[in-house]
Amino acid sequence: MNQPNQPEQLSQPTDAPNCESPLVNLDQVRQVQPATLSTDKAQRMAEFFRVLADPNRLRLLSALANRELCVCDLAAIAKMSESAVSHQLRILRTMRLVAYRKQGRNVHYRLANSHVIELYHAVAQHLDELEN
Repeated sequence: MNQPNQPEQLSQPTDAPNCESPLVNLDQVRQVQPATLSTDKAQRMAEFFRVLADPNRLRLLSALANRELCVCDLAAIAKMSESAVSHQLRILRTMRLVAYRKQGRNVHYRLANSHVIELYHAVAQHLDELEN
C-alpha cells in the first residue's frame, strides 16, 4: 500500500525482457526521434489523460456519447448530485472535452467534437475486445 503523498508505483516483473547488447541503432533512433512527443506535448497529454482517469467523468462522457443532456438528466443517469455533476462537467469543459448551450434556465452538454467521440468509442471497443 502506498504511503500518503507518495506517487503510486506500478509493479513490474523482474524478468522484463531487454536488449542483449547495449548498442544503440542510430538509424532507428534518427527515424523515430522526430515523431516522438516533445516534453511539452507529453505533459499536456498526461494532463488530458489524468482528467479522463476519473470514473465519474467517464460515466458522464459515456452518457454524452449518446446524446446531448441537461445537468439534471446527467445527475439522474450518474446517480450524483447536480452540483457534483456540474463540478465534473466544469473540469471536462476546461479540457475542451464537452461543450454546452443554455436553453432558458437549463444547460445542455454534449461532447465537444468528433475527436472526443472517436476517442471514447475507441477505448470502449478496446476494452470490449480485451474481455473476449
